[in-house]
Amino acid sequence: MLTLQILAFLGFLVSLYAYTVERNARNPDYKAFCDFKDSMSCTKAFTSPYGKLFGVSNALGGLVFYAVTFLLTFFGQTTFIFILSLVSFWGTLYLAYLSYFKMKNFCVVCHIIYVINLLLFIFAIRVLLAA
Repeated sequence: MLTLQILAFLGFLVSLYAYTVERNARNPDYKAFCDFKDSMSCTKAFTSPYGKLFGVSNALGGLVFYAVTFLLTFFGQTTFIFILSLVSFWGTLYLAYLSYFKMKNFCVVCHIIYVINLLLFIFAIRVLLAA
């Protein structure tokens, strides 16, 4: 469970950064650390039409997802953690597809989230099978 807690905590921190970038993107003087060029920009990803689901920021959704996952680890809710990680894994695949093929953009922060979600899914399976 410790690995799941660490991954959820890291995911929360990265999502917090993503939310900060998204909020500051309205300021024309703001330059995010993760913006390297037009085809390698986290701001472009976060502020695109794909940066929201049902009108809610993906970064804000990530904050909630990782906080809930973190809390569930303390209650031994391995099945629920697995289900959440499965949904996030499929969401990760979809968002990666959108980023690469629709937007033609490489988002470094998004990739960190993708790796965290993949690891969260793998370790959720391991914890579930060990229970």
